[in-house]
Amino acid sequence: MAVILSKEDLQLKQQITERLKQLRESTGKSQVDFAYDLGLDKQAVNRIEKGNGATIYTISKYCKYFEITLKEFFDSELFK
Repeated sequence: MAVILSKEDLQLKQQITERLKQLRESTGKSQVDFAYDLGLDKQAVNRIEKGNGATIYTISKYCKYFEITLKEFFDSELFK
C-alpha cells in the first residue's frame, strides 16, 4: 500500500535531499568517492540525491561523517 505524502511532507523530503547533496558537494568529492567514504555504493548516493531512499539512518550516517548532530543537520537555512 503506497503512502500519499502531503504537500508539507514532499517539501520536507526535497529539503532533506538538498541538504544531503549540499553536504556531499561541500567535500568537493564525486558521488563515487563520497559513497566509498561512507561505505555505500554509488547508486545509493545517486538515489539519495534524486530524492529516493534517504532514511533517518542515512541522515545519521552523513551526520557522523561530517561530525554534526541531527539537530545541526536540521538547523540549516533550508528548513526555515
